[in-house]
Amino acid sequence: MRLKRGHVLLLWVLVCPDVMGPIEPITIASAEATTGGSLTRFLPSYKKIVSFFPEYCYPAWISFNKNGLKTDLENKLFGQHLASRIILKAVSGFMSNDNPKKPLVLSLHGSTGTGKNFVSQLIAENIYTEGMNSKFVHVFIATLHFPHSSLISTYKSQLQQWIKSSVSNCERSMFIFDEMEKMHPGLIDSIKPFLDYYDKVDGVSYRKSIFIFLSNAGGSIIVETALDFWRAGRAREEIDLRDIEKALSVSIFNNVNSGFFHTSLIKNNLVDFFVPFLPLEYSHVVQCITAKMKTRANKRKGLLDMDVIDQITTDVLDFPKTEQVFSSKGCKTIDSKLEYYTSNESCGQCLITGSKDSDSQEAKDRE
Repeated sequence: MRLKRGHVLLLWVLVCPDVMGPIEPITIASAEATTGGSLTRFLPSYKKIVSFFPEYCYPAWISFNKNGLKTDLENKLFGQHLASRIILKAVSGFMSNDNPKKPLVLSLHGSTGTGKNFVSQLIAENIYTEGMNSKFVHVFIATLHFPHSSLISTYKSQLQQWIKSSVSNCERSMFIFDEMEKMHPGLIDSIKPFLDYYDKVDGVSYRKSIFIFLSNAGGSIIVETALDFWRAGRAREEIDLRDIEKALSVSIFNNVNSGFFHTSLIKNNLVDFFVPFLPLEYSHVVQCITAKMKTRANKRKGLLDMDVIDQITTDVLDFPKTEQVFSSKGCKTIDSKLEYYTSNESCGQCLITGSKDSDSQEAKDRE
């Protein structure tokens, strides 16, 4: 359908607000009212038009999709009922608040491969049209951006300036700090004023920004809790935040290798949620493998193979040594394991390529 002149003008205002001068931001809702509720019929065309313009700090590029995040957490994140629940409530509540008192600060903890980076990606994808590629999403990696302890003073100054400049450009900025356990003690405290209950700091308001810290620190506390539930015959879904959070925050506060060692962020309760990511069990690893295999099968027109799943789970379920209940690497090595076990050299026709016509019904049943 053709867009009317009024629709074209409205889209132009939405994607290029600066061209129209100092007007108040227009939301999609108000745009609907302006067009008599007809804009949604042109949404595909609208998205195509938006894609031709540079990314702006504006609703056309920044709009929270609560249902999208909920669906992604339910269908793509495996074995993390606790993290899913906390993340959805925290992000939804924050993004629906037009006047938050402080930035949203989340600290994600757990062993490798449990989904911390993946969750950060899901949050970004459901807030920013460009997802992790958005210029309003900023990722800091401890070993890459802050590698030398002798330069800690320089890093503090640079970090403050990076964040101030970014939020000055867009109040709805997101900052992700990876490898917090490798962060130099005291460095993260340099941004404490930005995370506190201030209307503005040096003329800049940080209250609508999101800060996410990712760390393996505290993983032993989380694993021990999960193991206690397993040994007691209790379902892991019974694990609640109160079973872990206090011990987790104390552990990372007193751990010199946590990135939060004696930090004022914890002393002043500026971290909104310490989010535990539980170690993955057999069923969760199977879900990871199955999801990866389905993606590969769709590309190669193949089918799933339970032998491959069994081989990989046998490899990755490796701790504790006596029980071997959990995977120490979670889902992190699934791709490489699949590549190995589905190659012709390693296991023949482990990945069914269509040559097993006689077994096609059996393969379908396995799905």
